Amino acid sequence: MSAHRDPAAPSTAPDFLLSRGHGSVRTQGARETFTDAWAAIDALKSGRVPMVVGALPFERDKPAALTVPEVIIREDGPLEPHAYYRFGPGSQLHAEVAGLDPSPIEHLRRVNAAINTITNTVLEKVVLARAVDISFDPPVDPLLVAARLIDNSHNKDGFIADLSPAGPSFEGHMLVGSSPEVLIKRQGSTVSAYPLAGSAPRLSDPSRDSAQGRTLLASAKNLSEHSYVVNHLRTVLSPLCSTLDISDVPELTKTNEMWHLATPIVGTLKDSGISALELATLTHPTPAVCGTPTDAAEALIASAESPRNFYAGAVGWCDSTGDGEYMVAIRCAEVSGDGTWARAWAGGGIVESSDAQEEFDETTAKLQTIMRSLGL
Repeated sequence: MSAHRDPAAPSTAPDFLLSRGHGSVRTQGARETFTDAWAAIDALKSGRVPMVVGALPFERDKPAALTVPEVIIREDGPLEPHAYYRFGPGSQLHAEVAGLDPSPIEHLRRVNAAINTITNTVLEKVVLARAVDISFDPPVDPLLVAARLIDNSHNKDGFIADLSPAGPSFEGHMLVGSSPEVLIKRQGSTVSAYPLAGSAPRLSDPSRDSAQGRTLLASAKNLSEHSYVVNHLRTVLSPLCSTLDISDVPELTKTNEMWHLATPIVGTLKDSGISALELATLTHPTPAVCGTPTDAAEALIASAESPRNFYAGAVGWCDSTGDGEYMVAIRCAEVSGDGTWARAWAGGGIVESSDAQEEFDETTAKLQTIMRSLGL
């Protein structure tokens, strides 16, 4: 673990954190690491390890970055970033955009090609993402980026995960983000999810902004796109639950940058032995970040895009009781071990009725979460 840290930074600085309005977890150190989620699931189930934290990659066959921490701190409510990162010597950063992958013209071309594929094949939806490369001088502490994201978040959501366990090419790399989307949460026999699909940028004028939200809630294209992720979660969770409560119509939720369609899902597990990490592995990737059918969408993404690494994966924690919470790894950036560069991503769901320019504009709006926190 060799992420860039300011020597003057507080000694309590975590290697992993998940800040949520209802409660937070932060950890330090690594007693053991896993690249295989199922090996970690077995270690938790046997009671051999107290907790596993970290990230699952977007591609299911790639190594995970999972850690058994040495120090675990749980708190009620969201994390308050340390004053060092808010007002102290650690609060300064200087970032510049260093590149785009792909170019705007190429992203538009890919979206149009995907619409054509959807029209002519079994593919119904695919999520295409684009990335922005960012350089830092002086090098940035990833925890400063996390502090900015938590402070800027509508709900005080934020996460940071050390990606070092995934192998030498991730040594010291940190995934930092502020995701509004709960992949899966387990508390006792209760399982819940809060999938998001179907989005619209927020507007500065309050009356136009609320009209934008209402338009989204009535949009046939966005409601159709949203139904894929809800149906996916219903299909996976129904056999595992004795009861499963899914609203017939989505609700509106918002971040500072985006409106989203969201559906609260709550169920009661038949077998309380199934852990949050196991549930995350079974439900990931959803059509909200990949598409449907999953294999066809994943194959198109793999051929069209540069590797996503842990973007559109999942970040969270699971303890030996099986309780835990995993967020979908969106609105995030991968920060290099030396703190000199980062890559941020944003994606949009493409369906047959998509408009390429609107999809591009949506990714631009989603990128604002991370860009604003970097002063870009």
